[in-house]
Amino acid sequence: MFSEALSFYKTVGGPTLSLALQVLRGWWWLIFPFVMQKPFLFLWSKWRTDHWIANVFNPVVYEIKIPKDILKPVRAMEDVLNSLHSVTYHPADWWEKWIEGQFQTSMSLEITSIEGEIHFYIRFHKAYLEGIKASIYSQYPDVEMTQVDDYTKLVPQDIPNKDWELWATDYKLVRNDCYPILTYKSFEKEMEPVEEKIVDPVASLLESMSRIGPGEQFWIQIAITPISEDIAGDWVKKSEAKRDELAKRKSKPSGDGKPIVLGAMEALITGKTPEELNAPPKEKETMIPPEMRLTPGERNIIEAIEEKASKPLFMSAIRFIFLGKRKLFNKAKLRLGFTFFGSYKTQNLNMLVPLGATLTKIHKSWFLPLNMMRARRIYLRERKIFRNYLSRVPPFYPRPGGDFVLNIEEVASLYHFPSWRVSPVPGLSRIEARKKPAPTLPME
Repeated sequence: MFSEALSFYKTVGGPTLSLALQVLRGWWWLIFPFVMQKPFLFLWSKWRTDHWIANVFNPVVYEIKIPKDILKPVRAMEDVLNSLHSVTYHPADWWEKWIEGQFQTSMSLEITSIEGEIHFYIRFHKAYLEGIKASIYSQYPDVEMTQVDDYTKLVPQDIPNKDWELWATDYKLVRNDCYPILTYKSFEKEMEPVEEKIVDPVASLLESMSRIGPGEQFWIQIAITPISEDIAGDWVKKSEAKRDELAKRKSKPSGDGKPIVLGAMEALITGKTPEELNAPPKEKETMIPPEMRLTPGERNIIEAIEEKASKPLFMSAIRFIFLGKRKLFNKAKLRLGFTFFGSYKTQNLNMLVPLGATLTKIHKSWFLPLNMMRARRIYLRERKIFRNYLSRVPPFYPRPGGDFVLNIEEVASLYHFPSWRVSPVPGLSRIEARKKPAPTLPME
């Protein structure tokens, strides 16, 4: 038997293998473009993007100082974001993306406490300056917008180091991002007749931030990017599919996955056609449509999903950093970040939680040798999230992922300007006098 197999290999297999090796040796390069296409496009895009950032992109940071008595409700910030979405929406076409390196720029809405002194900032591409000013002043005519130096450049750029320590995390959504987080409409603040009794998580955040001590800083960053029409359309379709699933409109599969032979045997035994055998069981007929059989909680979830999909959308990345000098660093104060973002959670919809892959805390492993590198791994995570904060990029940049979709109502709930009566925080710099138009001159 063995000799016959060896003879067959020598007469047939040997020449065939030799021919295959000759073809592979002469034409191996044809496989190379298919294998390297994805890495090449990624590296090319990264090169052109870095070139556009270095030569064209001009980010500026503006501080927004708010008046003592600001009479605008939170929905005014929603109108601002609606306008900002249109002002900054500029998706790149094929040439701009692959040749010039242009991309859809983002805005960064930031709240900081520097040794107890609180500031509101917005960072954006300078080309949109006039449109952004007009959007904010249209709803908040009494605020002051002033260009300032980037506060992140006022600390050492190699944190953590021997003198400075930090603790940070990015955030993610627990469920599919078609489910909204808790928004300002649920805080009962719009219907509260007495302004001092208004419930506002931002006001609680500012109160906590005022307790940041000397040598400490607390930074919150909400980076938002307008979503292009094609991506928004796909996201809305996904949202509608989830809505239909919850509304019990999901179509049933046409077959049961049985092998063909087994199906044929059942057809011979029962005398039924394959279509009759694979047909889904008939539900009990009722005059009540599926939508009317929903519980009140299910109906509220569907309404929330539909309302989120009806408003302009941003791709969002959220993080906070607590940093300070090692001798003065009080790690317990990082809890105020968890408390703030935890205020927007709801069990039946969605909530913001720390993104474990970026959390600057690594639990010890049962594999003891891995624990020897734990300090180094924590240091690398801290350096990465600090660099991402400085650059205002998503958690896994330049790779995709880590960001999620929020609409203008959700972003406005996270970032808005509370009045002094709601948030009488001493550390927040406010404008004492309201701006008034110049008096008209008497005409003769």
